[in-house]
Amino acid sequence: MKLTVQLFATLKDFAGSDQVSIELPDNATIADVRDAVSSHNERLAQALPSAIAAVNHEYVHNDHPVTASDEIAFFPPVSGGSSYPEITILADQPIDLNDLTQKIVTPDVGAIALFSGYVRGVTHGADSDIQTSFLEYEAYAPMAEAKMQQVINEIREKWPLVLGVAVVQRIGHLNVGEPTVLIACASGHRDQGCFEAARYGIDRLKEIVPVWKKEVSPDGEAWVEGSYMPNPRDD
Repeated sequence: MKLTVQLFATLKDFAGSDQVSIELPDNATIADVRDAVSSHNERLAQALPSAIAAVNHEYVHNDHPVTASDEIAFFPPVSGGSSYPEITILADQPIDLNDLTQKIVTPDVGAIALFSGYVRGVTHGADSDIQTSFLEYEAYAPMAEAKMQQVINEIREKWPLVLGVAVVQRIGHLNVGEPTVLIACASGHRDQGCFEAARYGIDRLKEIVPVWKKEVSPDGEAWVEGSYMPNPRDD
């Protein structure tokens, strides 16, 4: 099928046109469209991975199917957002902490507060210790990514001096001693909210980001569920 893809802002400049024509199989998805548009030139190839996709005036993700009659557009994040780095990752592979924190360092950053949770092998109880062999994490991915961004937005509202922010949630099989979640908040100085923002970030992630873990022990396995119920401020 033949598709016409609209491009806006910097993407339009990179392409030298406000639209490109491509041809794809009938079972193509937005990921296929993204790859095809990226092949036009190197600058588009660098920009398309972080571009936002829309089909028929609605935001979509890479697995969204497309048809020949769809109106497809790619554009960078809309103006008016933060000029500082914001990173949200659902990761099925280990994260390089040095690389991640470097991505939220800008020339005016002098401090980063980083919280990382790990798989605990032994939980000490009042009567006995509970052994954990490994954890399995599962996420409702599109909603989880949106809610991770909401955590960042709330951090920015509460601590306007916080600069770069990263929120990472691991999914899949995690062994004892592996990191499960990470919140990193950068600021110019250590007294400008980075500690408080990181603490808020992990607490808020546990409340509103749809991620669950299955705890596997020598005695069996069980999903671990929380008790927090969303309220209107979580929308």
